[in-house]
Amino acid sequence: MKLFIGIDVSSKDLQVAITDSENYQKPLLNQSFSNDLIGANEVKKIILQLAKQNSYDKVIIGMEATSIYSFHPAYFFANDEDLQKINLETDVINPKNTKRFHDVYEENKNDPTDAYYIAEYLRFGKYHVTIARQEEYLALQRLTRARYEITSSLTRAKQHFIETLYYRVNKLVTVDKDNIKTSIFGATMLSIVTDSKTIDEIAEMPIEDLIDYLQTKGRGRFSDPETLAKAIRKAVRGSYRLGKVMKDSIDAVLSVYYAEIKTNQKLIKNLDKAITDIVQTLPEERILQSIPGIGSVYSAGIIAEIGSIDRFDTEAQLAKYAGLAWRQKQSSNFDSEHKPMTKNGNHYLRYYLVEAANLIKQRDPVFRKYYQKKYDEAFYSPHKRACVLCARKLTRTIFTLLKNGQIYQTPR
Repeated sequence: MKLFIGIDVSSKDLQVAITDSENYQKPLLNQSFSNDLIGANEVKKIILQLAKQNSYDKVIIGMEATSIYSFHPAYFFANDEDLQKINLETDVINPKNTKRFHDVYEENKNDPTDAYYIAEYLRFGKYHVTIARQEEYLALQRLTRARYEITSSLTRAKQHFIETLYYRVNKLVTVDKDNIKTSIFGATMLSIVTDSKTIDEIAEMPIEDLIDYLQTKGRGRFSDPETLAKAIRKAVRGSYRLGKVMKDSIDAVLSVYYAEIKTNQKLIKNLDKAITDIVQTLPEERILQSIPGIGSVYSAGIIAEIGSIDRFDTEAQLAKYAGLAWRQKQSSNFDSEHKPMTKNGNHYLRYYLVEAANLIKQRDPVFRKYYQKKYDEAFYSPHKRACVLCARKLTRTIFTLLKNGQIYQTPR
């Protein structure tokens, strides 16, 4: 016999509904507790008392993934030493899944009802994946997700910087890349385009002085400073001129985005150091980085989101957790070619797998051949579809390697 505990979590309360395999038409308990250590310990005492009275084979606690609010109770129940002695499993469930289940049976919505149907969802065996218990994986996840968000902010800041720079020096943004073979976001170029005085002086600056200026700023790292100097001066001279008020406002905006870019780059560098300190202690890093194309960033992200591979019984379960599964659209003799991806899983893990697969196909002959095959078969968005299918194949590969503790070897 099993005991099922559904918890509806909010910032202040834990609404707890308890049923078991035999008494499920009416919950054994449906009560609210405070969402803190005191309330969690009260729930723990009730669970231990019920387990002692009925000798349950297994105790399953489930709660919806409600932003940050479900983290502490889930971690508490999963790692409590007393609860681990009674064969307890803690699951954090996608709210979309429990909502569909709830809507089938009940139209009303309130905390006690929600908690009860979470328990019923567990009783029907709909849960799949336990939370990651090991602190190393959870700590790594906080770091990699922070890096993901800051990297996204950095990308947006760069996009806004380029848009603003177009107002100031439009030809520098649209210039032929064969002439200016250096990034706008390199230290030298950033210092030039964010210095209003320098931009205005470049148009009239003798080419020899501009070459010396670039060599000084770039510390002699430019391979062909003369060509670069001529291209920059040509771009500045060919750009539209702005009035003083407009020019001053654009320069102010450029300086703001420049500061944001430099700040985000520094934050990412600090996070990378903290990520490296943790990921180097995990055996999964060596396994994942043996796959051509998976570097330190993607390996850390994948490890953080998967956690211990023991959480998953099959590779299909891991793929569904990542949202790399497709809805079937079939009726009688009709089977649709266009099958949308569910995208109900962990979008961080899905992002890392798809991005990693896109790199692996360039370096590994097996994935390259598979990508081309799926690309040729696709009717809609061939590159996107082939990359996602490569990510699905990568999921199978990662599952097998982690389960067996093997490094990747390209088949001959």
